[in-house]
Amino acid sequence: MKAFLTVLFAVAVAVAVGAAPAHAEPASTSPLLGRWEVDVAKLPTPPEQRPKSVSITYSDVGGGKWRTHVEVVLPDGKAVQAISTYAPDGTATPVKGNLEADMAATRLPAPGVMVTALALKGVPGSMRTYTVSPDGQTMTETVVYFTSDGTPAMRTNLFHRTR
Repeated sequence: MKAFLTVLFAVAVAVAVGAAPAHAEPASTSPLLGRWEVDVAKLPTPPEQRPKSVSITYSDVGGGKWRTHVEVVLPDGKAVQAISTYAPDGTATPVKGNLEADMAATRLPAPGVMVTALALKGVPGSMRTYTVSPDGQTMTETVVYFTSDGTPAMRTNLFHRTR
């Protein structure tokens, strides 16, 4: 089953990000850059299981590299984070903080669109597509993942720009 999921995940990533070249838009002009907060009330989980907050900050750190900093305040009030610095060209890079992944590969296939594949301890995790609205004020995250029995599933989260 693990081998099947690995192949399926690799094919999904190749289809989603491999067919299109990395977008040539200068990072400093990308509508993804900035800080985003999830609309916790709209998360598709029971209210008692929802985090108190989730934010994602995308930064241009120069040299063609970006940094993603995810901060989550869990239902019990514990704060956790994940940080990665990478070239958004689809190359796998380490993730520090280990929320859901210790490796990520990210690509920008179009203006305002980011695709990220996550893995934890060599096991494919989820693939996430972030799409910024035309007005630049909201970002939709579509998460593709597999349930414990291997069934593919999706969820959608809505973020609002805070800076």
